[in-house]
Amino acid sequence: MSLSFVTRNIHAYLDYPVAFALMGLPFLLGLGQSNPMALWLTVLTDHHLGIWRVLPYNFHLAVDLLVGVVFLAAPSLFGFSGLDAIFYWLNGAAVVAVISLSAPEQGVTV
Repeated sequence: MSLSFVTRNIHAYLDYPVAFALMGLPFLLGLGQSNPMALWLTVLTDHHLGIWRVLPYNFHLAVDLLVGVVFLAAPSLFGFSGLDAIFYWLNGAAVVAVISLSAPEQGVTV
């Protein structure tokens, strides 16, 4: 049994709430500055919930993985502690977990 069960469609449904959470939670929790790029990546991705489907899905996955790794490293790189560090570690772990569980596109390599 494959652990890659997050299909392109499931990923599309996860994208919008995660993008809004990554942009909104820093403000709600009083953390550092936020960046709306996460929402634009979702809006521009070629999946069924993309609005302007110009970015290949595998590019989207690669960017997600990079974001997850950067979030995991940010507390150490920038000296975050407490709630700031926890925010980045949990979000980074969640993003990396979703990418790890994502089913590859058929006939397409990353």
